Amino acid sequence: MITKRIIPCLDVRAGKVTKGIAFRGNVDIGDPVEMARFYYECGADELVFYDITASNERRDIMIDVVSAVALEIFIPFSVGGGLRTLEDMRRVLLAGAEKVSIDSGAVRNPGLIAEGAKAFGSQCVVLSMQVKNVPKSHSIPSGYEVYIDGGRRATGLDARQWTQRGVELGAGEVVVNSIDQDGTKAGYELKLTQLIADAVPVPVVASGGAGNPGHLRDVFVESRADAAIVASITHYGEFSIENIKRHLKAQHVPVRNTW
Repeated sequence: MITKRIIPCLDVRAGKVTKGIAFRGNVDIGDPVEMARFYYECGADELVFYDITASNERRDIMIDVVSAVALEIFIPFSVGGGLRTLEDMRRVLLAGAEKVSIDSGAVRNPGLIAEGAKAFGSQCVVLSMQVKNVPKSHSIPSGYEVYIDGGRRATGLDARQWTQRGVELGAGEVVVNSIDQDGTKAGYELKLTQLIADAVPVPVVASGGAGNPGHLRDVFVESRADAAIVASITHYGEFSIENIKRHLKAQHVPVRNTW
């Protein structure tokens, strides 16, 4: 049986892990290298690192932080933020990441997805999306619009249609982050996650809104997500990775033991 993955997310700004609500009011909470090591030792299945201001500031990702994190952990490690070219992706992979997560760069240049898949394999290329609930329209039939530049800029792209195009171009995994739910701890956006999971044949990772272990159970069972990103509930010590996995196991959700 394929186990569900729990993936802590390290949003990094100016070299520090930071957390906000709905992409606003961010507060620095720790050192990314120390937090990465902590999560690895606590049994996280994977880790994701986002340089959250690189795209908006039009600068390169902090490759030194990526290299330092990669030296501390021995689980799959995905990196995103400011990746605009094939060479950017290559640098991140050579620094120790197993996957590259492309978001704004893919919207601006969809061919980057195909280039990355051809050069490194689809398993290395993750299509990440920041999504808001909007009124349904001819151009946004699902009612979910893709945003870029750290959730600052609307694209006019329908989330479901963009997901399908990204996978057709070669993305091997999709991360869907609800801007509306991000940091609220009110639960994942189940309708959005299921919409994306039903649209493509690749693994879908839910992001934004985890507040307790029950929220992970809901997104795994009701929305059929393959993995879920956590941040606030574990960053602040409300729940540990072990707490979450024990709860899921008791709810008959398959997870990898860490105890």
